[in-house]
Order: sequence, then structure tokens, then C-alpha cells
Amino acid sequence: MKRQRLYINIDHVATVRQARRGDEPDPVAAALLCEEAGADGITAHLREDRRHIQDVDIERLATEVTTVLNVEMACTDEMLAIAMRLRPHQVTLVPERREEITTEGGLDVSHDVKRLRDGLARLNDAGIRTSLFIAPHRDAIERSRELGAAAVELHTGQYAHCAGDSETLNALQDASRRGASLELSVHAGHGLTVANVAPVAAIPEIEELNIGHSVVSRAIFVGLVEAVRELRRVMDEARASS
Repeated sequence: MKRQRLYINIDHVATVRQARRGDEPDPVAAALLCEEAGADGITAHLREDRRHIQDVDIERLATEVTTVLNVEMACTDEMLAIAMRLRPHQVTLVPERREEITTEGGLDVSHDVKRLRDGLARLNDAGIRTSLFIAPHRDAIERSRELGAAAVELHTGQYAHCAGDSETLNALQDASRRGASLELSVHAGHGLTVANVAPVAAIPEIEELNIGHSVVSRAIFVGLVEAVRELRRVMDEARASS
């Protein structure tokens, strides 16, 4: 089975920095360490409220990341303009609510359809790989295909919060198969850890995992390089045994 890509989300390195509005820890330095540890790409979410990642971070990541950069953003004119200027490898369109602590669910791809379709078209025309962060539901998969996305990222939050619940894993498996059948690249992420990632990593249609908070949390105890390598080992073992 093809090796699964691991993209590390470095948002929460910036969260620690922004607690004091200082210069450290530097999320770009963290990104380079993640690459050294074996990450296949770096993910960063430039939020409209700039609560963690800042514009200067995205500017630096776009030039200093040596693998590929996946920028998560809302589908707004401001964010699309930034993407068009920096031309990251991938843009993942995500929902945003100002009062949420973290992204709480998948993008409603039945709402504001024209904006989503036009935003995806602009990104596709610029040669930027496009992805939509959605719930693992068949209708969301099919709408994503109709809107013109190249990929979908399945929200794994419900799976992560319901340990041992076969229904949530079955939903991810079913959505992954449906996405692949429609020639969408299938990614997944949110709430994944060393303890729960193996069943998701074993889903053959899932090409890429985006994991961040658990890596930054684990890094407090074992360091960032080892935290990334731990995840990589568990993913590879799950893939090999599936």
C-alpha cells in the first residue's frame, strides 16, 4: 500500500508564542524541525482574527518550507488574495466562527455555493491544489466533487472523541471509498493522536493526514522531532498491517 503522507499543523506553536505576543517559540523553526523529523508537508491555518498564525508566519513558511505548504483558510476575498499572491502547494478551505476554540466541524458545502465554487476555480486556475474540510458524509463528498475541489479532508473529530465507536470509523471508511470513487484525493484530520491514529491510517483511500495539536502537546515531553517520529511510526505500522 502506498505510503501515507503526514502533514504537521504548526498552529499551536504560534498559540504558545501569542500567549505573550513575543517572538518565541517560532512556528517556522518548528516547521523546519518537523520536516527534519520526516513530515511530508506543513499545514498552517491563517485565521481571519489572527489568533495564532500571523501574516508574517505565512510569508516565511511560503519561502522556507522545503516540503510543501498547505494553508487552511476561510473562503473570503482577503484570504483568497493572500493565497493567490503566495501560491502555496495546497489550500484547504475550512469553516470559521470567531467564538470557537478550534474548528468544530466540517464546512457546510451546501451553503454559499457560488462563493465556494468561484473560490475553488480561482485557486485551481492558479495551479494551487484545492481541498475542502468536510464531515465524513456522502452528500458532502458528492457536493465537493461538484464544486470542483481536487481533494477533501475528512473531519475526524467525532471519531477522535468517541473512542471505540465503530460507527464513526465506518463513516470515515465509507466516505473515503466514495471520495476515491469520484476521483477525489482523500485526506483526514482533527483530534488524531498516537493513541487513535492507527485505524484511520489503515484506511487505504486516505492519502494524507493533518495532525497538529497532539504533536505540539507531546513535544513538551519528548521534543518535537520525536513527537513527529512517533506518529510516523504508528502510521507506517498501521499501513503495513492493513
